[in-house]
Amino acid sequence: MAAARPSGSWSGALCRLLLLTLAILIFASDACKNVTLYVPSKLDAEKLIGRVNLKECFTAANLIHSSDPDFQILEDGSVYTTNSILLSSEKRSFTILLSNTENQEKKKIFVFLEHQTKVLKKRQTKETVLRRAKRRWAPIPCSMLENSLGPFPLFLQQVQSDTAQNYTIYYSIRGPGVDQEPRNLFYVERDTGNLYCTRAVDREQYESFEIIAFATTPDGYTPELPLPLIIKIEDENDNYPIFTEETYTFTIFENCRVGTTVGQVCATDRDEPDTMHTRLKYSIIGQVPPSPTLFSMHPTTGVITTTSSQLDRELIDKYQLKIKVQDMDGQYFGLQTTSTCIINIDDVNDHLPTFTRTSYVASVEENTVDVEILRVTVEDKDLVNTANWRANYTILKGNENGNFKIVTDAKTNEGILCVVKPLNYEEKQQVILQIGVVNEAPFSREASSRSAMSTATVTVNVRDQDEGPECNPPIQTVRMSENAAVGTTSNGYKAYDPETRSSSGIRYKKLTDPTGWVTIDENTGSIRVFRSLDREAETIRNGMYNITVLASDQAGRTCTGTLGIILQDVNDNGPFIPKKTVIICKPTMSSAEIVAVDPDEPINGPPFDFSLESSTSDVQRMWRLNKINDTAARLSYQNDPAFGSYVVPITVRDRLGMSSVTSLDVVLCDCITENDCTHRADPRIGGGGVQLGKWAILAILLGIALLFCILFTLVCGASGISKQPKVIPDDLAQQNLIVSNTEAPGDDKVYSANGFTTQTVGASAQGVCGTMGSGVKNGGQETIEMVKGGHQTLESCRGAGHHHTLDSCKGGHTEVDNCRYTYSEWHSFTQPRLGEESVRGHTLIKN
Repeated sequence: MAAARPSGSWSGALCRLLLLTLAILIFASDACKNVTLYVPSKLDAEKLIGRVNLKECFTAANLIHSSDPDFQILEDGSVYTTNSILLSSEKRSFTILLSNTENQEKKKIFVFLEHQTKVLKKRQTKETVLRRAKRRWAPIPCSMLENSLGPFPLFLQQVQSDTAQNYTIYYSIRGPGVDQEPRNLFYVERDTGNLYCTRAVDREQYESFEIIAFATTPDGYTPELPLPLIIKIEDENDNYPIFTEETYTFTIFENCRVGTTVGQVCATDRDEPDTMHTRLKYSIIGQVPPSPTLFSMHPTTGVITTTSSQLDRELIDKYQLKIKVQDMDGQYFGLQTTSTCIINIDDVNDHLPTFTRTSYVASVEENTVDVEILRVTVEDKDLVNTANWRANYTILKGNENGNFKIVTDAKTNEGILCVVKPLNYEEKQQVILQIGVVNEAPFSREASSRSAMSTATVTVNVRDQDEGPECNPPIQTVRMSENAAVGTTSNGYKAYDPETRSSSGIRYKKLTDPTGWVTIDENTGSIRVFRSLDREAETIRNGMYNITVLASDQAGRTCTGTLGIILQDVNDNGPFIPKKTVIICKPTMSSAEIVAVDPDEPINGPPFDFSLESSTSDVQRMWRLNKINDTAARLSYQNDPAFGSYVVPITVRDRLGMSSVTSLDVVLCDCITENDCTHRADPRIGGGGVQLGKWAILAILLGIALLFCILFTLVCGASGISKQPKVIPDDLAQQNLIVSNTEAPGDDKVYSANGFTTQTVGASAQGVCGTMGSGVKNGGQETIEMVKGGHQTLESCRGAGHHHTLDSCKGGHTEVDNCRYTYSEWHSFTQPRLGEESVRGHTLIKN
């Protein structure tokens, strides 16, 4: 068919080719970048055919336009078909126009489209040129579209080694997509190195493949190192964006300001990030109820905000929005998904409670308390059983005396008006109250736009009650002189009938009268003095005497009051000195201060006059009084009286001359302080108890301990009876015996040497003697003779039928044969030592 065409057709075709070439040259010379895209011969509508890097040419472009209406270019450089295209054998091209409307700058990108069947020849030619120029073992970067429609096997690129000029080279590949999952996706022709894909690939499953290419000779020699090949899977917009929740629920307060954030929605897209396939755009496509439109959504962030401040929960408490998210930045051919958003309108206190009536009338009987007299109701459109709905009632006017209170019924929200303090019909027959009501929560709107409180008027009528007598005031007083004569009368307590304001018909009775000083008249309530009144009595407090009076009417109704009798003072008491005993420590003091008091009122009291009662001349000679002030004087002694106790009578007179004599017991004592003298029986030497210091007590205890040690030593020494004669040392005899030069005393003589008594008494009974003496007497008389010098024999020492001999030799040796010293020997030995310890203890006590 090509041979049947006329020659004109050939010339026409040649002209068109020349014009196309000229146009390409013209455009190419003006373009900032040339891009070639390899595409199938048939392109479907809205199909991605490639991507152009627009930022390399013009970074500030805000307007992108294609010269060919069959193609559309997005902001990220993605090139899409707008219609189905069938490429002819001729090359097709178009221009991408980039411009900035602000500075009027423009750029062009020239795009060439070539059929994939021509790629192989072109690459082979290029590889040949490269081989001639330089040896290489590297592939051209390779990529393929996901979900490609083929035809399969789809040629990707050719792998070729420079050593193929000298050897026969066989090519092979390994790795994911070859001998690993997904297996058999790629293969290479052994002889040519052409790489093919066998089926479509999903980018969301495999973003890229890294396989290894090998070049070997037929005998197994490897002239080249293994070559890594990366095959990138170009993304296709095949995944819908998905909302993170099926239904979103948000809550916002009513009457909020314009622009208040309601909430934010979010969606995800599995396509390649940072491309138009994942550039999402949010929007609201529906609202229920549809009018008015109150919400908007940010297209990029998905944040929902209010567009009006007229959200009113009392009108509509919930809105439902239908929202949409679409990829491709929201362009019409982008994939989209919808979801539901529910917006609940929360309540605020934008409605005041209002009384259902503006005035109310109630009544109550006087003298009743804790009774409910009225219930008032209010209306509130806010949410029930919330702080915005619950009412707080208050009494604004008319309750100055505190007779009423108003509370809220928690169930019905009604106001309950109660009487908490009794009303008096005789004082006021009608009370007008003004009550107000507000919510527990503060009112949210401007105070100037509307009154913040609803008010109502309540008229309370007080009903009369037949009452008994009224004791008002409850405490009444009368004045009487304290020296009023018995039978003196005075006004008493008065009660009255509250209806008639009269005291007639009321009878009185005395309930309490502590001392029985007065009587009360039953008909008039006046009082009569029954006993003499005394203002200075113990039952009087602050000069007032109180009695309790009971008033009753003819019906038996009663009231109780107190009558206070104010006793007017009379100068009937002389001043006196309350302290009867005065102690003067003579070594440190020469006088004492005395103070007088007067039970009468100050007008009948000081200044006082002090004087000595001159009944005896000794008092005037020994004592002297000097006035200190209106109520005190100083008592001084003179002429150096002896220590002892004296009675000093002192006369004290008040300003009106009333006087009394007080006899003071004045004690002149040898002391430092008065307390020292109060413990003594005798003012000078003292006869009371003696207080010992701690060192004196310690000395006494040591003396007692020493005494017990001595006694213990004597007892232990005397406990054993030695059958051999005992030898008493010279020094012992010298310490305990006074040497006597008298020889051969008579039998009836008694000698005493240093407290050691020697008696010679002729008697048959005799005590057992022992060394140092045990002090044991066996019921008889003791007879012993001890002299210095010579040899003496004691023959009368007999006891229990024994005969003992005590020889006292000159030289200090004394032999005792089976006997003990007598009691007098023990006494003479211990007594001087006990005397020494007593002296030591007495010395410590004084110290």
